Amino acid sequence: MYFLQVFRKYNKTFWASNVIELFERWAWYGFYMGFALFLVNSKDTGALGFSQVQKGAIMGTGSMLLYFLPIITGAIADRIGYKKVLFIAFSLYLSGFYMIRTFHSYEMVFLSFVWICVGGAFFKPIISAMIARTTTDETSSIGFGIFYMMVNIGGFIGPFIAGVLMNKSWDYVFFMSMTAIAVNFVITLLFFKEPIKDKGGTPLGKSIAKAFRNIGETLVDWRYLLFLVIMILFWTAFNQLYYSFPVFVEDWVDTSVLYNGLHAVFPALAESIGSADGTISAVTLSSMDSFFIIVFQIVVSALVMRFRPLSAMMGGILVLSGGVGLMFAVQSGWLILLGMLIFSLGEMASSPKFTEYIGRIAPEDKKALYMGTSFLPIAAAHQLAGWLSGGIYERTSDKLFLLKEEVVKRGLSIPEIGDTFSKNDYFTEAAKQMNMSSTDLSGFLWSNYHPAHIWMVYSGIAVAAVVFLFLYDRFILPRKTD
Repeated sequence: MYFLQVFRKYNKTFWASNVIELFERWAWYGFYMGFALFLVNSKDTGALGFSQVQKGAIMGTGSMLLYFLPIITGAIADRIGYKKVLFIAFSLYLSGFYMIRTFHSYEMVFLSFVWICVGGAFFKPIISAMIARTTTDETSSIGFGIFYMMVNIGGFIGPFIAGVLMNKSWDYVFFMSMTAIAVNFVITLLFFKEPIKDKGGTPLGKSIAKAFRNIGETLVDWRYLLFLVIMILFWTAFNQLYYSFPVFVEDWVDTSVLYNGLHAVFPALAESIGSADGTISAVTLSSMDSFFIIVFQIVVSALVMRFRPLSAMMGGILVLSGGVGLMFAVQSGWLILLGMLIFSLGEMASSPKFTEYIGRIAPEDKKALYMGTSFLPIAAAHQLAGWLSGGIYERTSDKLFLLKEEVVKRGLSIPEIGDTFSKNDYFTEAAKQMNMSSTDLSGFLWSNYHPAHIWMVYSGIAVAAVVFLFLYDRFILPRKTD
């Protein structure tokens, strides 16, 4: 009954903002969860056939800008109005999705993704600010709970559907994201009410300069700066869900067991989401992270609320490291799914506590300034995650790279990959010359080159974050801080 009373207090703009967030997350994650595969998969599948290094550079740089540029775009939104900025963001999204679908060169795809991320940077500060503006002390807790639920519903639906569409054509994935953004154009036009703009007359340049000065003011606190640096490690390990996990599953994991298990219980569902060869796509599998959060977040939050935020973060990151290890250490579809569940539980315990902890340690008169810097380690972690998922992942776990090493060892003669000879052609020819089936070839590479060793890198980074947080808590923090 209390919830119903609170629900009646939310205005039309609150609900419009939440629906806009849902469709934006649908569009973004539907595209982003499969983006790594689109970049590196064989050209004859409609993908681009880039290297892991090129993939890491594109995703890392663009995603870094997505989290760094809100310093500037937030000031622009306050100055010219939220509604105008939303239209700018959606225009950049739509044109960017079309550009990535159209271009094929590394340079133009790089530019197109940066273009999309600039659109995301315009969008990112708007909706959370609108939730804050349209709620009160009484309604904010449930209001932000609804908001985060919309984030995860969109984060589940987008990749879940995209994983099905990519089995038919990559074009359908981009059309799906463009359609979701087009819906947001309509919602914003009809239902989004512009809040009061900044009418103080402060020049935009001065507003942006002030934002950077504010960040500098918070980073003078060396203890807080050290905490942010440590958290770069956590977000770096976390981001491999987007950068490396879909590629690893595509190359090494047998998801037919998942398809068969689902088919035994819900045959119609399995046939509707599975591929023609009876597998579940890596992108659809990745959507289960958001699904687990939708199902378990309230329970996990209730369990960790009794712990200090820093302790909950350490415990959550340690659990997440176990999930990461399982996600990259095995070929069994069921164990991979279990790893994703463990990963999600760790995420649910640690990620919300990150924001809560910053709110607690910030001085009373600087809470907004401190919260404004919480995106900095995420931005830096995306750049680092891109680098790790590039050259390091390629030399350790990339199937094509490992196969080429074996081809050289055996002295085989196989044409270079190009416009007329794809990655898939290379695999087929190598298997033929080595007298193996494609399954036997994968098993040979798995057993002899140990691509699963990448789990030690990714889990080790997360464990290092836990160790450094423990030392930070034990030796750096004043005992009364947390």
